[in-house]
Amino acid sequence: MSTHQPPPRGLRGLPRNVWVLTVASFLTDVSSDMVVYLVPLFLVGVLGARTGVVGLIEGIAEATASLIKLGSGWLSDRMGRRKPLVVLGYSLSTVAKPFLYFATIWWTVLGVRFADRLGKGLRTAPRDALVADSIGAKQRGFAFGLHRAGDTAGAVIGLAVALVVVVTSGSTGLLSRETFQRVVLLSLIPAALAVGLLVVGLREQSRRRVERERGAGGVSELGRPFLLYLATMGLFTLGNSSDAFLILRASNVGLTVAGVLGMMMVFNLVYAAVAMPAGAASDRFGRKRMLLGGWLLYGVVYLGFARMSAAWQAWLWMALYGLYYALTEGVGKAVVADLVHPEQRGVAYGLLAGVIGLFALPASLLAGVLWQGVGAWPGLGPSAPFLFGAGMAGVACVLLGLQDLRPRDAAGQLGSADQAKAGSLSRE
Repeated sequence: MSTHQPPPRGLRGLPRNVWVLTVASFLTDVSSDMVVYLVPLFLVGVLGARTGVVGLIEGIAEATASLIKLGSGWLSDRMGRRKPLVVLGYSLSTVAKPFLYFATIWWTVLGVRFADRLGKGLRTAPRDALVADSIGAKQRGFAFGLHRAGDTAGAVIGLAVALVVVVTSGSTGLLSRETFQRVVLLSLIPAALAVGLLVVGLREQSRRRVERERGAGGVSELGRPFLLYLATMGLFTLGNSSDAFLILRASNVGLTVAGVLGMMMVFNLVYAAVAMPAGAASDRFGRKRMLLGGWLLYGVVYLGFARMSAAWQAWLWMALYGLYYALTEGVGKAVVADLVHPEQRGVAYGLLAGVIGLFALPASLLAGVLWQGVGAWPGLGPSAPFLFGAGMAGVACVLLGLQDLRPRDAAGQLGSADQAKAGSLSRE
């Protein structure tokens, strides 16, 4: 009689690396979200920068992250090690942050944001690949869901801490330099804790020697299923403009600044609460169903923002937007691990992050042109970018529905259960 016991499922069955990376992401987002929403107010209200400068800084920062993600995942595959890039990425963002305390010109803020996004670009793809390396396919969605839940819970705490500091400092009207500096100092604590946890607690996930020797091949070696999925994600992203437009639309129908902060906290609360069960559901019911459901919900939400006429409606639609994120973010990353060889996960995650980041730039530019026009053309009004986004989501759903996202084994073939199912269908 066999005494072998199956590995525990659920939270008890998750390996050390998943927990370490989840807690580190939680602490990092506590730190980041304490500051990130105050930076534009600091630039304009304290340093006297123009809004164009704000756009320039954020554009350079996000473009930097997108480009670095393309190379960091590939490098982690070639190195056969992911932990050094993960730790370096988190450390770089932490080391850069104190310079915000001394900022007196906008160039300093640009340098900090550049370094912060450089760190994010270095760590994101290797981190996601390390999560995938550490967990089997049957719990992969659950693991990524937990990671996203921890990340987003940190955003909620960070927003709450920043709000408390602003209120107690008497800066509810205009942000003062002293209040901003206080928030920056507080943000260093969770950021430093995250780096320390990674250094001590993260373990390099061993991979077979043959996989390390094989290395990361060319993009074509990632396989047709992954490349089709990547192209579909790019198409969907073309209609997924910056969330800043959702905030502008909420303000457009009368939501106050305090209302906007409250709305964003609701968004993050819903996201954090649902991400883990959504990931677990994708393990049981299939990732494609979860993605299709999330993308269809996205289309409904964007139609809601297009037709919105009252401030209270923004809270409802943003809560549903948090549900969309929970259904798709972690699940979408689990799909990558399902479709590619283990030794190519780094480059695959880098490509996914890079494509999403690069398509997000024209998506936001197009949204702005549709809303307010360009040159003599006045645009189509505030509803236009959201109608376009809903339409693109519909097209992406059709393309995704035609794809086969079932997990592959190390040889790139369908897993044994899927092969048996496909064989029985062919015999019927």
